[in-house]
Amino acid sequence: MSSQLVCRPEQDLPVAVLRVSGVLDTTTGEALEHAVARSLSAQPESLLVDVSDLEVADSVALDVLSAVVCRTAEWPGVPVVLCGAEPETARTLRDWPGCDAVATEESCEKALAEAEQRDEPEPRRIRVRLRPVPDACRQVRQLVSQACTAWQVRELGAIVGLVATELVANVVRHAHTTMEFTLGLRDGLLCLTVRDGSRTLPRPKDPTVAEAGGRGLYLVRELTDAWGVLPVGDGKVVWTKLTTGAA
Repeated sequence: MSSQLVCRPEQDLPVAVLRVSGVLDTTTGEALEHAVARSLSAQPESLLVDVSDLEVADSVALDVLSAVVCRTAEWPGVPVVLCGAEPETARTLRDWPGCDAVATEESCEKALAEAEQRDEPEPRRIRVRLRPVPDACRQVRQLVSQACTAWQVRELGAIVGLVATELVANVVRHAHTTMEFTLGLRDGLLCLTVRDGSRTLPRPKDPTVAEAGGRGLYLVRELTDAWGVLPVGDGKVVWTKLTTGAA
């Protein structure tokens, strides 16, 4: 009998909540990864993953959970909190390499209540939908310039504007779909994402190769601290992050 896993998103913003129930094993691990990616694609303030009703089949499945949650934790500016985990699960998660960005909490209700009580400044973020037309590049450069000035990181405006232009231009040239551009500043990180409706994943090309296209992503890789592609159900999200030193 095949295992079944149910991943139910209960809210997306400002804090995303994903409730996971059923059996997690090597077969259902992919479904969990897609569900987590979908929740992260909205760029919430944080992602709470409720695993209180999740049955972890064995030690291999425990490794699957750790790998999924810790890998997606690199998503820029979005802390991941695992709620309701069994002690062994929480311990394995803490010991997993590169999982420092993932926290654990007794329950998502408690985590949500604590988030509401925190007196934090309004998040610095802009989000805009753009049509796949050449003028989208000009629009996004203007938005980036205004945001970097308002957020007192004006010295990075040119670099961030160039990165944003390349990401948007790739959608205009290749995806040909409406896109959602998001720029945020949190904990000294400028985070850019572009979500489009194409499932074709981009591949950066060596700029020394005499082949048209693909060099923009090579430039993005050189100018930012990290970048990646997050497949989602209706397309993909390309993300980048750049350290600013600003709080």
